[in-house]
Amino acid sequence: MSRAQRIEAHLRDALSPVHVQLTDESHQHSVPEGSESHFNLLIVSDAFAGKRQVQRHQAVYRALDAELADGLHALTLKTLTPDEWDSAPGAAVSPKCLGGSKSP
Repeated sequence: MSRAQRIEAHLRDALSPVHVQLTDESHQHSVPEGSESHFNLLIVSDAFAGKRQVQRHQAVYRALDAELADGLHALTLKTLTPDEWDSAPGAAVSPKCLGGSKSP
C-alpha cells in the first residue's frame, strides 16, 4: 500500500470525510524519486464543525501520527466543513520549494 493510500485510510477512519483530495507533491522537492514525503491535502468533514483552523489541523495530525513519524515530511492543509466546501471548493496551493538543489 502506498503512503497516499495509508494517509487516506487513516483520515477516513478518524474523520469520516465527505471529500478528500490528496496530491503528492514530492517531485517538486529535492527528494529521491518515489519518496512520497510532501503532500497537499484538501479534506472536508463534519468533524471540523465548530472547530478553529488550528484544532482542525491538530485532528489531521493526530490521524496521521504514524505517517509523520515514518517519513511524511510536509503537509499543506485545507480543512473545511461541508458548508464551507459548498461555498468555496478548491485545493490549497502549496508554495514553491526553495530548498536543496532546486534553490534559485
